[in-house]
Amino acid sequence: MSTARTDSEQVELANTALYEAVERGDTAAMGRLWLDDPDAEVSCVHPGWPVLRGRSEVLRSYALIMASTDYIQFFLTDVEVAVAGDTALVTCTENILSGGPAEEEGELGPLVGQLVVATNAFRRVGEEWKVWSHHGSPVLAGRDEEEDEDGANGANGGADGIPGA
Repeated sequence: MSTARTDSEQVELANTALYEAVERGDTAAMGRLWLDDPDAEVSCVHPGWPVLRGRSEVLRSYALIMASTDYIQFFLTDVEVAVAGDTALVTCTENILSGGPAEEEGELGPLVGQLVVATNAFRRVGEEWKVWSHHGSPVLAGRDEEEDEDGANGANGGADGIPGA
């Protein structure tokens, strides 16, 4: 049985590991997954946040998110991997299920779903792929909006379901 994997498969595994670390609240794993190279500054854009630059700022942001989230689970869809030499891009849709604070001790709070489209950039370091950049943007318009009788999009109005387009 061969354990050799293609670059694309290795990158997809590294991408999955990123989300699994967040789900587990594993800051040590998060530190191992992100690029640690003084010549290549890492960056991160969480939905609704400004750009974070530098490894310490990025890892701090994940630590804050994990510490303030009682429950989070990612279901990744539309995953596409592109590899060019020692650099790779992964685009995907993060189907996120998260839980807020519970009213009673030992119970899970209300669950909330959210869609985020993400681009994750990776760099090869030796035999491993490390996260170089993450950018997540919330999905604000539905993709499968039904058209009304005269061919216009539904309640969200404009072209492609984008309000005002």
